[in-house]
Amino acid sequence: MKQSPLHVRYRRRDLLARAGLLTAAVPLVGAIDGFLITPHRLVTSVHRFGNAASKANANLRLLQISDLHLRRMGGLEQRLLEQLHECQPDVLVFTGDIVDTPAALWQLEIFLRECPRQPRTFAIVGNWEHHSGISLEALHRLYDQHGIELLINRSVELEKNGVPVRVTGLDDFVGGHPDAKAALRDATPTKHHLVLTHCPAARDAMHLPREHPASLVLSGHTHGGQVAPLGIAMVRPRGSGRYVAGWYEGDGPPLYVSRGIGTSLLPVRIGATPELVHIDWSLGSTEATAVG
Repeated sequence: MKQSPLHVRYRRRDLLARAGLLTAAVPLVGAIDGFLITPHRLVTSVHRFGNAASKANANLRLLQISDLHLRRMGGLEQRLLEQLHECQPDVLVFTGDIVDTPAALWQLEIFLRECPRQPRTFAIVGNWEHHSGISLEALHRLYDQHGIELLINRSVELEKNGVPVRVTGLDDFVGGHPDAKAALRDATPTKHHLVLTHCPAARDAMHLPREHPASLVLSGHTHGGQVAPLGIAMVRPRGSGRYVAGWYEGDGPPLYVSRGIGTSLLPVRIGATPELVHIDWSLGSTEATAVG
């Protein structure tokens, strides 16, 4: 039966009204997710680095926490602590921007008190530790009280089942003065060399001594873009270079860029879920393979 012109007009108005509601709802849903849901989620990304066929007891289990921007001990922080205990790492690394105000040091004290005690733990500083007025001496004392070695242009060595691994921590690329030569001045070359540098752009300008090439570089800083709808980072901070998140290989040492945990400037994350990085490093090779 043929519809009347009046009925057709009303139907069009109804469709237009529904389309308008949908158009308004999409950014609203995105805002709710970006402010209230995604920033409070936590993903543990598990990766294998090296020869997967090696014996399990030759693996070095690394956990990386980056860009925590700790302000309070909430649900996200509690879930992070639970994962730290569950994963039972050999080495735990904090790759900068762990706190971004001097007032947050007492919250960091609470967090570190609940961290697992077994792993060898290292920390570096990021741009926020430099720029926000935090006393690096106070931060060093706090880390030291909890058995954490703060590496600012410093290198140390550890062993896993008799296999030596060197860990070098560089000062922040943006806020500090990274000096790889000073960090490695008295170091013995080793086959396995982990370099910690907050800003991933430092990968292209580390100037490591020839006898100390990096086997693996861990960075953060970018927050995966923090606002990255469909995986496209809208803005990246200075010091990100060409990097956003995940693995980078082929034109330099293997690099993993963590999306980090917290937020800065705005408490929002879109398309960049907070991430605890878990890497099982076989000490027989330096080929990276992500498994989840």
